[in-house]
Amino acid sequence: MKIRAQIAMVMNLDKCIGCHTCSIPCKHVWTNRPGTEYMWFNNVETKPGIGYPKKWENQRVYRGGWQVSGSKLGLKAGGRVVKFAKIFHNPDLPLIDDYYEPWTYSYENLISSPPRHHQPGARPKSLLTGENTDIEWGPSWEDDLAGVNTTGSEDVNFNSLEHDIYLKFKNAFMFYLPRICEHCLNPACVASCPSGALYKREEDGIVLVDQERCRGWRYCVSGCPYKKVYYNWDAGRSEKCLFCYPRVEGGMPTLCAQSCVGRIRYIGAVLYDADLIKQAASVPDDRNVYQAHVEMILNPSDPEVVSAALSQGVSQNFIEAAQASPVYKLAVEWKLAFPPHPEFRTLPMVWYVPPLSPMTTTSNMGQDIEDEPDLMRIPVRYLANLLTAGEETPVRRALKRLQVLRRYMRSLRVDGKADPSVLEQADMTEAMAGDMYRLLAIGKFRDRFVIPTTRREYAEDLYTARGHLGFPGPR
Repeated sequence: MKIRAQIAMVMNLDKCIGCHTCSIPCKHVWTNRPGTEYMWFNNVETKPGIGYPKKWENQRVYRGGWQVSGSKLGLKAGGRVVKFAKIFHNPDLPLIDDYYEPWTYSYENLISSPPRHHQPGARPKSLLTGENTDIEWGPSWEDDLAGVNTTGSEDVNFNSLEHDIYLKFKNAFMFYLPRICEHCLNPACVASCPSGALYKREEDGIVLVDQERCRGWRYCVSGCPYKKVYYNWDAGRSEKCLFCYPRVEGGMPTLCAQSCVGRIRYIGAVLYDADLIKQAASVPDDRNVYQAHVEMILNPSDPEVVSAALSQGVSQNFIEAAQASPVYKLAVEWKLAFPPHPEFRTLPMVWYVPPLSPMTTTSNMGQDIEDEPDLMRIPVRYLANLLTAGEETPVRRALKRLQVLRRYMRSLRVDGKADPSVLEQADMTEAMAGDMYRLLAIGKFRDRFVIPTTRREYAEDLYTARGHLGFPGPR
């Protein structure tokens, strides 16, 4: 058993209000330079839709992630030999139009325009060519279902569903999907890089790009099935979400989590068995990858796991953080959160709690909790295609537990008398329901963010080391 540590995140889609407040601080802090105008390390999409960049979920177009051929696990776009053979031609790369051509406006026209009868205008100008341009796409082009009647049919999550029915006005549904880099346990971007510029940090599992080694081949962009690695057209290097590691090292949450208005984000530490990565990613059936992924995550309260982790160099404060981790509770203990598209086999570590939705009929409400997921406006099949590779059972269990929790808390708060019998329908106890309610509904800052500080044991004196950076040492 090879124990490794990982900083992970869970987002509760039931509480996301689509305000994009998470995207703005990330944009201003990390991508405010030339060449990064089109980059959104954090973006919020409206589902259904094809997202940003266009059709990022469709790996028949981009061939990102991994696949199992026979009993062998390999990159869908081919290994290093194939990539070296095509090193000057990357056919699976998204084009700038799949993101959007960054633009500004000719504001000088508003100031320098001579006197005229009509108000002068500021036309959009491309930041790449400097020429006038037409705006045809953007990072939130489909916000609140805008244009989904045209693009929705290409949403791969409608697999096994008749999209025409659900795109009609009376049957329409929507929810918001915030996205950042998944910081996967089996990252395809790292395996795709010919120069070895991408790497996964040993101490916390954050995936980063070494700017000194990057040569701009962009195989990391095409290899990532979530399309969360970007190419800086000005610097000629790849860039990606770095999970705000300077903040995380100090025990602070990421900017997107800190600024979240809906308080939908939870950050915590988990321990996992790295020896099981290949086994979990190589499961033949896509629908079983999620379960294999969950089984990799270890119980941080198990004395044997704690002893083995300490002997393998995992710090005590990381173990303590893992024991209080909200991510472990939501993803493993309560099984409410799921990884997006486990069929990509990258074993992502940013998970989602599926959203509840209004009932399409009230005839059977309050009678059989087993049937309620099928009565909700958002199809269970759609959520399963997004979160569990089409396996509906785990999604039904999560939706049922969320619905039972609502009923139980209603009996407690409204009726004035708790009804524990309703909890039995979802294999829940009163203690579990109380813990779930406190974390999901009224979770405080320290409950939602349990982040261990990083100890730099290799630096004897950080202050002295900092003082020498950038300057030659004494001769």
